[in-house]
Amino acid sequence: MYIKELAKNTGASIRSLRHYEEVGLLTAGRMPNGYRIYDETAIDTVKKIQLYLNVGLGTAQIKGIMDCPTLKHLDRPLCMEAYVLYQKKLAEVQKQIDLLQAVAYRLQEKLDEFEQKS
Repeated sequence: MYIKELAKNTGASIRSLRHYEEVGLLTAGRMPNGYRIYDETAIDTVKKIQLYLNVGLGTAQIKGIMDCPTLKHLDRPLCMEAYVLYQKKLAEVQKQIDLLQAVAYRLQEKLDEFEQKS
């Protein structure tokens, strides 16, 4: 299938598909005219990439776990590398949440000060 068809079948933009290929997450054959051509497995590959992007992983991180087998009905990988990566990502997200909560608390204090002076 052509890149346009792959984009339609996965909901990914053509630009994203080209990027996935550029960083080594997706492979395409080439027609004699230079057009990219994908086989049916590309749909599952792109959906796997989207799954990982949706949990906050970057393409470099995804590249390290692309070969992990997955449970399709659960949309999750079955390798220890992915488990460890998920743990690290969760810790990063929790740090960000803690930081944002501290900022929100300070902002609320400042708003309270404004309201008390009015």
